[in-house]
Amino acid sequence: MKDDGDLDLAHRMADLAGRVAMSHVAAGDHRAGQKSDGSPVTAIDLRVERELREMVDRERPGDAFTGEESGGQGSGPRRWIVDAVDGTRSLLSGEPEWGTLIALARGHRVHLGLVFAPALGRRWWAVPGQGAWTAAATGPARHDAPPRAPGVTATARLDRASVGIWPPPQRITDQARTAAAGLAARAGRTVPPLDWTGHERTEPTPPKPSTGSGTCHGGLLVATGRLDAFLLVGAGPWDIAALVPIVRESGGSFSDLSGGDRFDTGAALFSNTRVHDEALDAVRSAP
Repeated sequence: MKDDGDLDLAHRMADLAGRVAMSHVAAGDHRAGQKSDGSPVTAIDLRVERELREMVDRERPGDAFTGEESGGQGSGPRRWIVDAVDGTRSLLSGEPEWGTLIALARGHRVHLGLVFAPALGRRWWAVPGQGAWTAAATGPARHDAPPRAPGVTATARLDRASVGIWPPPQRITDQARTAAAGLAARAGRTVPPLDWTGHERTEPTPPKPSTGSGTCHGGLLVATGRLDAFLLVGAGPWDIAALVPIVRESGGSFSDLSGGDRFDTGAALFSNTRVHDEALDAVRSAP
């Protein structure tokens, strides 16, 4: 499925995304519109996705491509799944915790995942069976420090676990709030510390779990041992796929909320292996 050329291509895609995004940031180009779901989209999102799609077309013409902004293209068995800017709200507010997510999948199995946060100068990547790695990386396709292997926590009980949940209750469905509240009720603490039943509306939107952490995605908080578990709901495959091998190769677990292995169900549970079953039970058995 995957060779070193694919990983090299993923790194070069990240390099390109970083150059494009940071050039817009340096120019103060934060033009933003609003999508049908109310979330923001910028010229950076659109240009990065377009250039990465064109790069895949040139270098892997038989591969399919799915991006958050423009959907799917092609029908080959291999599919590149890209979120050009994960954390657009963070980018617009001047926070550095945003980045590009790149995955290569065949069917529902992810064979490569890479996250690059250019404003943080760091990337994380993994290939199943080859470990997960993180390094300072300002590119192109090089690392300014030797890569190191991240690792998950060893917490063994959910009632002692630190659990991230995102988005906040006012931005998710009733079904997702029920799942989030079930997990929060049994966790040692939740990040952010909200009433996840949604009975208390929180305005403005609280900071996401990764704010100030040196990562740009809640799944990376699990992979790097900053959280024991992270529940992401209302998400697209581009929000989830790249994190699957990174968390697993860091010693953690991933599942959808039915306990399956799909990254396209709209929700994901990332955790260390010791609390995963208990956390999944809390989500699935919530009233």
